[in-house]
Amino acid sequence: MARYPEELIEEVRSRNDIVDLISTHVQLKKKGGSYFGCCPFHNEKTPSFSVSRDKQMYYCFGCGKGGNIFTFLTEYENYTFTEAMEYLADRSGIELPKQELSQEAKQEMDAKALLRSMNKAAAGYFYYILRNKRGERGLQYLTDRGLSEEIMKKFGLGFADIYKDGLYQYLKSKGFKDKDLKDSGLVTIEERGAYDKFFNRVIFPIVDVNNRVIGFGGRVLGDGQPKYLNSKETLLFDKSRNLYGLNFARSTRKHYMILCEGYLDVISMHQAGFTNAVASLGTAFTSSHALLLKRYTGEVVLSFDSDGAGTKAALRAIPILKDAGLTVRVLNLKPYKDPDEFIKNLGAEALEERIAQAMPSMMFEIQVLADSYNQQDPESRTAFQKELAKKLATIPEVLERNNYIEAAANRYYMGAKDLQKLVERYGTMAGFEKKAEEQQPAETREQIRREKDDAKKQPQKLLLTWYVNRPELFEKLKHIIGPDDFVENLYHSVAIMLFDQYAKDGRVTPAQIISQFPDTEEQSEVASLFNARLKVAPLPKDNEKVLTDIVKKVKSNSIEEEMNRSTDIVRWQELIQKKAELQRLHISL
Repeated sequence: MARYPEELIEEVRSRNDIVDLISTHVQLKKKGGSYFGCCPFHNEKTPSFSVSRDKQMYYCFGCGKGGNIFTFLTEYENYTFTEAMEYLADRSGIELPKQELSQEAKQEMDAKALLRSMNKAAAGYFYYILRNKRGERGLQYLTDRGLSEEIMKKFGLGFADIYKDGLYQYLKSKGFKDKDLKDSGLVTIEERGAYDKFFNRVIFPIVDVNNRVIGFGGRVLGDGQPKYLNSKETLLFDKSRNLYGLNFARSTRKHYMILCEGYLDVISMHQAGFTNAVASLGTAFTSSHALLLKRYTGEVVLSFDSDGAGTKAALRAIPILKDAGLTVRVLNLKPYKDPDEFIKNLGAEALEERIAQAMPSMMFEIQVLADSYNQQDPESRTAFQKELAKKLATIPEVLERNNYIEAAANRYYMGAKDLQKLVERYGTMAGFEKKAEEQQPAETREQIRREKDDAKKQPQKLLLTWYVNRPELFEKLKHIIGPDDFVENLYHSVAIMLFDQYAKDGRVTPAQIISQFPDTEEQSEVASLFNARLKVAPLPKDNEKVLTDIVKKVKSNSIEEEMNRSTDIVRWQELIQKKAELQRLHISL
């Protein structure tokens, strides 16, 4: 990681308002002195994600994620610290000096730059071959699929011809060495020689959200296997953290994303005007994909093939998307197999109508369930109704559950009351009703968890929060409490920085302190220190009692820790005296 001077890091941080930045990704509403919204790092319906303009930091009372503006970019956008620094500097018009990197960081950065250069050269090679005589077969295939030259150019489509070392020879001519090409995922180099990973395939460059080529997908021409082949994972390419077409779809004006099965589905969708279509990269859909989608939308329409495999893929994707907090609907493409076929036969307007009529995911799951039973056979129909009741019993919200009970009863000609009784029976058997604590808002559950924290840590945490919210306490408590009284390692480090800040500037800047901790887990814990819930009483005298009690606990614990370490009898007597004097302590506000 590039090491910038602390003064420059602080200047960049202070020139970027955290509320302005986060509000471009999360809908925030002002509540008191903070802004609240639904957390982008976990699924929740009750907003517990707090952003403070005064403290220039965020904290989620539900999942515990927290930090400053740098933390947000590294966690949300998967930036390195250096990338976050560069982005924020550019955003605020600050020119960064060229930095000396550590040897390890320099090697990684150089390796990434070399790989990007190779990918870019390879993409250019494939693009050229497609439009050359050697690419006629590939171009014919894409043209037969109905793709225009404009859309092929937009997605940078190419072709790897039948020569098994064509790309290898090209990259060698560009100065790339075998030792660098080995880890590129583009060629295989063995004792017997070198050959391309992709040959006799139409090539789909895989591009990240910053429009940089990070890998390739290839569709074989003819009967070769596998039908689709993807780049191996590299320093740049992680299948679970990227979606095909997202570099275009992320800027769509639609309120939803269309999730397709493959490259050609996405390209056909975009050609027809559906520029909000994406696909996973030749791998099973994962929770990482779902969280990536959640950054850009709250709703996903599944547009998988209408065959059995497509149905299974949809059934696997639905719970993953819902767990990420996304609303899911399923597109009915019948009688056609995929979006490309549908558009060619019925056109874009018809597809727009089908999207508007897309089925809620629960009704789709129910339909698939119903299709697996013979509804004309009483025994089979009864078995279906029992399985249907079990499925409906998994819906936690009473109102939503009742709506689906009514919809399913109407669709499958059942008595709504009978179905509801069956649902309630299975719900009780499965322990469907949540415990009282689980039904409480995320913020309340987090408060309960905090109250169960170690009794020695909690007073230190609360006192640090008091110092941040009431800096005048530094003067008031300077003869009572010092940084060394915070005996927990992390709290001690934070206390030293807070006390130094106040001594130097007469104020504290929590967001600056967070930047001193490179580990995101530590950043979240530090953020929690500055967001601990103080039980502020309505009367000043009550607050004095609360603060006095906290100071007594922190100081008493500090004294006990020193007593445990000390073997000096004289010092022991002094510490015992100090502990006795604590009982008479009273802090006036």
